[in-house]
Amino acid sequence: MDNRPIGVFDSGVGGLSVVKEVVRQLPQEDIIYFGDTAHLPYGPKTSQTIKRLVRDNVRFLLKKKVKAIILACHTASAFTLEEIREDNPIPIIGVIGPGAEEALRVTKNRRIGVIGTYGTIRSGAYAKELKRLEPEASVIEKPCPLFVPLVEEGWIEREVTHLVVREYLEPLKEEGIDTLILGCTHYPLLKEEIARVMGGTYLVDSARATVAQMKRILEGKDLLAREGVPRHSFFVSDAPEKFARLGRIFLGKEIEKVEKVNAC
Repeated sequence: MDNRPIGVFDSGVGGLSVVKEVVRQLPQEDIIYFGDTAHLPYGPKTSQTIKRLVRDNVRFLLKKKVKAIILACHTASAFTLEEIREDNPIPIIGVIGPGAEEALRVTKNRRIGVIGTYGTIRSGAYAKELKRLEPEASVIEKPCPLFVPLVEEGWIEREVTHLVVREYLEPLKEEGIDTLILGCTHYPLLKEEIARVMGGTYLVDSARATVAQMKRILEGKDLLAREGVPRHSFFVSDAPEKFARLGRIFLGKEIEKVEKVNAC
């Protein structure tokens, strides 16, 4: 048993969908969240800059004595995961591998769709991982850049959101996919609208799959916390008031305290 917290890192607020899953699947665990809001978005940055930022931010979490880290940022997962794992002794997982593995477990026709930000789709990270695991898989990718601002405006159930979702996803549906990976941590908040458009297509929530993998790792290493009252701490490198406002959208409740720390 290990009562040290789980660290969750993202370039912004989207990783709170991972926090929500940790609370659901591992309700006894303490959580320390760090959002590098001073440097978002990571997508347009060079790989060298992304690696430097992620190393610095992982170092911040390690100083907080975390027992494991989830890289809840798709860009960070794509560019830095293996290097960060090699440099640190604690379990560190990203969001891409677990989502790809779940998609391959559930697909029947091996035609898998991936939606994400321009940065994630441009990286080809999901396609590479899916092809590595199953060379015969067909991967159809689609950037959906308007999904993030719609979520951050809180327009989850607006008609405009339904129209945008339909505009992006109907061509993807016509490709005959039977599985769709929600390749951005904002997208689970639009799951009902996406399901409405995609019909019976299986939706892979990368946040859910990632936390399920973390749970298995902690169980296997006997690192689960004992029962108790969990503590959730939130740190950002800029704009704590905005983070707290958006946090309510993601978590469905107020975040009592967000602490600003010096940007790395």
